[in-house]
Amino acid sequence: MRAFLIRLARGTFEEEVEPGQRPLLHRLAERGIVKRLPDGTFRLDGKYRVGTIDLLPSGTAFLEAIGSPGRDLLIPPEHLNGAKNGDYVVARRLFGRAGRPSAKVVEILQPAFVYAVGYMKRTGSGFVPHHIRTDLPMELNDETADFAEGTLFLADNRTGKILRILGNLADPTVDEAVSLALFNRKEPFSPEAEAEARAWGDSVDASAHPEREDLRHLPFCTIDPVDAKDFDDALYWEPKTHTLYVAIADVSAYVAHESAIDREARSRGFSVYLPHKSIPMLPRALSENICSLKPDADRLAFVCRLELDPDTLETRGHRFFEAIIRSKRRYNYDEIDRYLLEGFSDAPPGDRETLAFLLPLHSVTKKLRAKRLERGYDFHSPEVRMSLDESQRLVATRLESATPSHSLVEECMLLANKAAAEHFDVGIFRIHEPPDPARIEKLVDELGKIGIYVEAPEEDFHTLVTMLQKEAKEKGVAQWVDQLIIQTQKQAAYSHENVGHFGLGFERYTHFTSPIRRYSDLTLHRLLKAIFKKDDRAKEALLRNIEPLCVKISELEREATRIEWDFMARKYARWADANREETLEGIVTETAQVPAASSDRFPLGMRFFCDKSDLLLFDRVEAEVNIVHLPQAKIFTIVKSARHLLESGEEED
Repeated sequence: MRAFLIRLARGTFEEEVEPGQRPLLHRLAERGIVKRLPDGTFRLDGKYRVGTIDLLPSGTAFLEAIGSPGRDLLIPPEHLNGAKNGDYVVARRLFGRAGRPSAKVVEILQPAFVYAVGYMKRTGSGFVPHHIRTDLPMELNDETADFAEGTLFLADNRTGKILRILGNLADPTVDEAVSLALFNRKEPFSPEAEAEARAWGDSVDASAHPEREDLRHLPFCTIDPVDAKDFDDALYWEPKTHTLYVAIADVSAYVAHESAIDREARSRGFSVYLPHKSIPMLPRALSENICSLKPDADRLAFVCRLELDPDTLETRGHRFFEAIIRSKRRYNYDEIDRYLLEGFSDAPPGDRETLAFLLPLHSVTKKLRAKRLERGYDFHSPEVRMSLDESQRLVATRLESATPSHSLVEECMLLANKAAAEHFDVGIFRIHEPPDPARIEKLVDELGKIGIYVEAPEEDFHTLVTMLQKEAKEKGVAQWVDQLIIQTQKQAAYSHENVGHFGLGFERYTHFTSPIRRYSDLTLHRLLKAIFKKDDRAKEALLRNIEPLCVKISELEREATRIEWDFMARKYARWADANREETLEGIVTETAQVPAASSDRFPLGMRFFCDKSDLLLFDRVEAEVNIVHLPQAKIFTIVKSARHLLESGEEED
C-alpha cells in the first residue's frame, strides 16, 4: 500500500499500478480524491493527504503523510471516522483553523493488518477465536462452532470472513503455514508463472546467442552452502592480469517485465529460507534449473569484469556484459575452507584448474577485506542453523560464522556491487544511514554500567566501535556486544537516492549479485542493461517507478526476515514445551520490563523471558520453563541462578 500511495502523490499512469489496486484507483478518481491530468497520469488532489494513522493514548491522532512534504497533520478524535492505529487512510486537509495543521479522515484505504491468523482457544465460555499475534478475542463474521480446540485459520480483517483453515496448533508441521500466513505469503506459483518458467526448458543453446561473449573456456566455479540449489554467482580470477570475473545468473533474460513470473516475483520480493526448505522468489524451474549456474552446463550470465591494480588493489577499470559461461565446479564453503587451510596437494585432478586461481584470489581478498575495514565494520554475528526431524521438530542447532571461504566470496561480490553503483545517480541503491547519536550515547551508558568503559569521542563512531569491540573481546563478551552495536544502527534498505552505505564504509553501493533470490538485483540488471544499450525508453520506464518500488522491496525484505524468525521461534517454543524438565542456560541480552535471555547451550539462540526484573546485561542465567505460549511462540521461565558474565571469568564458546 505504501508504494501505491507514493505513486498517487507523485503521479502515476494506470498501467503502473498493481492490477489488484486499480479498482481502488478508479474509486478514488470517482470521488475526486485523485485527479486525472491531461497527460493521462493520476495524481492526488492537493486538498488531500494520504498516510498512516499514529494514534495517541488520548485518542488524538496524527497523519504520518506518505509522499508529501511538510509536518504531520493533527486529526482530532471526532475526525478519525473509525480509523485505528497503523491504518492507511485518505485525509482531507482542514483550512482556516488556528494552530497546528489538521485534517479529517475521509476513507480508510487499508487496515494496519489486512489478514489475521487466529486460533480456537479454550475459555470459560467454550472455544473462542483469538488473534495469534495478540492473544485477544477475535471478531468474526463466520461460523466457528464446529472448530476443535487449537484450530488455526486465516481471516480477512476487512470482512471478518475466514479464508482458509491452516491446520491445528498441536501439529508441528503447521508452523510453516502459520509463519507464511502471518505475512500473507504463499509457496505455490500461479499456473501461468509455472508455465512460463517451464517453457524455457532445461538447457541453453549457445548458438542461439551469438551476441553474447563466450566465456565457456574460463574455469568458473561456484561456492555456496552445502544444501544450496540456486547458484546465483560464479567466480574466475586471472592472477597474471589481476582480473576478476564475477558472473551472475542472467535472470532478466528469462523474466520479462510484467510477465506472470515478474508479477509474482515482485509480490514476493525475496526468497525465504526456512531450516527444512526454501520458499523461492522464482519458480523452481528457473531458480533451481535454467537460471542456476550449475556445473558442466551452459548458462546465460551477466558478467562484471574488474581489473585490479596489483599494488593498491584499487579497481582500475570494469565492464559489464552479457555472456555464456560453463561452471567447471560446484563447491561448498566447507570444501574451500579445507583447501585454504591444508592446500590442494591432495585435491583430485578435476579441482586443480579452479584451485589454481582460488588460492591466489584468497590472498587478494584478505587484503581487500583489511583495507575495507579501515572504514567499514566487522561484526561477529553468527547465525543459528536448525535441523528438524521428519515431524518438523527441532533436533539440533549449530552456529554458522563467517569463514575464510565466506570472506573470499563476499569481497568479490562487494567489488561487483560497488562497480554497478557507479553507473547511475538515480536508481536502486542499497543504503545504510549512520546511527542516531542518541542511541550511541545510550549504548555507551548501558555498557559502562556493567563494566565496559572506553575513552573515545562518540562522534567518531568507527573508533568508538573498534575500542568497544577490543574491550568486549578481552572480557569474553564480543558476540553479545556486537549484537548490541548492530541494534543501535539503522536498518539497511533500498532507495532511489544514494546516501552511502555506512556499515560497509562505501560512498555508493547496490545489489547486483543475487537476482535469483532478490527482486532488487533483478531490477538493477534491467536498469544496467537499459543504460548500456542506451535504451532511454526502458530506462525512463524503470526510473519512473523506482521510488515506490524501492519502498516496497524494503518492506518485503523485512517481511521475509520476520517469516524466518517467526518460524524458528515456533520451533524453539515447541522444544521448550516438550522439554520442560530441562534447565535452560543463557545470556541476558535485553533488560526491559521483562528481561530476556538468549540460550548459548542447546538449543542455541532460543530467546526466553525471565521472571527476575533486576538482571543486568550479560548475566548468565539458569532457568526452568514456566509457561510456553505456543500461539505467540513465547517462552517464560523462572530464574534459578544468575551471575554476571564479566565477573564469572568464563570465556565465550
